This record gives sequence, structure tokens and C-alpha cells, in this order.
Amino acid sequence: MVIIGMISFPTESSKEMGRCFMEIPPYISKKGPYFSSELGVGIKTISIFEFDPAKLAEATEFINDYYARYIGVPGYTYTVGTWLDASEALKLVGLC
Repeated sequence: MVIIGMISFPTESSKEMGRCFMEIPPYISKKGPYFSSELGVGIKTISIFEFDPAKLAEATEFINDYYARYIGVPGYTYTVGTWLDASEALKLVGLC
């Protein structure tokens, strides 16, 4: 199980976005952010957060707070979602 966070913002907001920084707690391993740019959209990033499933509630709260701190930056949008690996998804439908 991982949580994937994706954000986008216009290039004009890059400096303001770069000023926000938050330490990641030791129970979360973060990959990224990975950056891309898209004409007409601006900058897009994706980050993958890995953690012990027993810490799901704590990780979810931290990651939502992590992205909420950017609210107010012009043009900022984000999405956060929990993703399962194949074995976790198959268990949900009774196939493993």
C-alpha cells in the first residue's frame, strides 16, 4: 500500500511552491517529488509515500497536512490517493 500525491501549479507560482518544506516522519519513506511540465498547465509533480500499513491513519493525516500547506498558492491543485499493490487488491476481491 502506498499513498500517491500529485500536484500542479502554474510556472508563475514556482518560487512560492519552493519555499514550502516539511520534514517527513521516520515511519514514512518518500520517493520524489518527480517533476514534469505541460504546456498550458504548468508544473506537475508526483510523490510516492510508503509506510507500514499499520500506520495508515497517521500517514494519511500527515500527507494530507503536507499538501494542505500549499493551499493559497495561486493555481495550486492537488490530489492524494491510497493505492494497493496487486496482492492487496486481489485480497479485497477474495482471490488470494
